[in-house]
Amino acid sequence: MALALVTGAARGIGRATAARLVSAGYEVIVADLDGAAAETTASEIGAKAAQVDVADEASVAAVAAGISDLAVLVNNAGMYLPGKLADVTTEHFHKVFDVNVLGPLLMTRHLADALAANGGGAVVNVASMSAFMPVPGTGVYSMAKAAVASYTEAAALEYAPRGIRVNAVAPGRISTEMTADRQGDPAREARTNALIPLGRSGLAEDVAEAICALATGAAYVTGQVLRVDGGLTINTVPLLQAAQSGGI
Repeated sequence: MALALVTGAARGIGRATAARLVSAGYEVIVADLDGAAAETTASEIGAKAAQVDVADEASVAAVAAGISDLAVLVNNAGMYLPGKLADVTTEHFHKVFDVNVLGPLLMTRHLADALAANGGGAVVNVASMSAFMPVPGTGVYSMAKAAVASYTEAAALEYAPRGIRVNAVAPGRISTEMTADRQGDPAREARTNALIPLGRSGLAEDVAEAICALATGAAYVTGQVLRVDGGLTINTVPLLQAAQSGGI
């Protein structure tokens, strides 16, 4: 049975992805900073659990040391700290960049041999639509996710000779535990969903499907960032047209 490892998999998009990979027949490692939550999720979906701090190289190395053959790596673990750029501290910057950018770099580097063991594997990083559409008030999160998109392209080139494909997904407005406090007003949600071409916010399972498609199929695809946003990031001109006509 092929092995897959998903970081930040105790909840949200990571959990949905781990569950989807289990249903596709993979043996899955649910890796998370919260070891207890990882154990709970793993027990519920029929997977294994591992505690890992993706921003700490010793922690990453310890997890990687026990893996010799890996088919899929999903770098989903993320850190979001809102705030104005003018107020961002050095500590704030490093917290966000260390998890969102250094994490995928360390995980991929330490697991590259395992991914290449049987002729190659697949890495899928989780970026964000904010990599392409910076959102005011999100601190350096947009910058970090843009770096993930750039890293994905660079890693795809460097790891291709070893048979390792590297792609990313860029989720748009997705309903998860992390966003629940910002999506609790039904009237506001209705207004927001009206701006999305597909008419609704996404679910963690929607992103999981895209991740699994890139990880388990798409054998000739690498270095791509797939937007999973219901069409939101291509809707600028229609929104401007509606605004000009008084429609919004």
